[in-house]
Amino acid sequence: MDFGFIIAGFIVGFLVGLTGVGGGSLMTPILMIFFHIKPALAVGTDLLYASITKSVGIFAHGKLGNIDWRIVKLLAAGSVPASFATILFLRSINVDSTEAIATIKFSLGIALIITSVAVLLRTKLMSLLSKESLIPEKYVASSTVVLGIVLGGLVTLTSVGAGALGVTALIVLYPHKKITTIVGTDIAHAVPLTLVAGLGHASLGTVDYNLLGTLLIGSIPGIYIGSHLSAKVAEHWIRIALSAILIYVGFKLVLH
Repeated sequence: MDFGFIIAGFIVGFLVGLTGVGGGSLMTPILMIFFHIKPALAVGTDLLYASITKSVGIFAHGKLGNIDWRIVKLLAAGSVPASFATILFLRSINVDSTEAIATIKFSLGIALIITSVAVLLRTKLMSLLSKESLIPEKYVASSTVVLGIVLGGLVTLTSVGAGALGVTALIVLYPHKKITTIVGTDIAHAVPLTLVAGLGHASLGTVDYNLLGTLLIGSIPGIYIGSHLSAKVAEHWIRIALSAILIYVGFKLVLH
């Protein structure tokens, strides 16, 4: 079983570094569906897992000059307070109740379906926005903070959103940024967000530290290798395959 977790960690870490698709989009459903981990425990453990693995991504992308720290600060200004607010909400309910489990599964399923669409449309969106920006320049900074608020709540509740959704929204807001910069910036922002959300879940008792350690054995080398290959590998077919998997898993959770 431990070996299975290590393999899962490596695959997810590699894909996070390579494509910018968030670990939550992949790891949380893997833990729930294949390893039968309780939803709240899967989300909480995955959030701390993501904060550590994406720290490795910061090192790799930072070395390559792929991070815009001004955008990271704007996102965090919205996402960190939103994450705190979501943790307070989760503290007020029983996360192991039937209703809470159903809500987390449904929310995760919807987030995965939206994520799959975002992954599929990324190239088309980049082509469209290369001609004209959708957001007037004077609203870009405030829109970035609002994006952070949305991501903060979504990521804390489901662990999904910091990757593909974040990257796609940043492409809309910053169409003239290189995709490697968008991916690197998104990963850099995900670290404080997932750390705050993960520590909040730890305070709720919804983190399995043994599982976390096992996942990290595989994921740290995975994300490091994926980050270094991100500018060299044609990811088109990988994204199509990921989208198909996310749509399938999303509908499975929604209709369960």
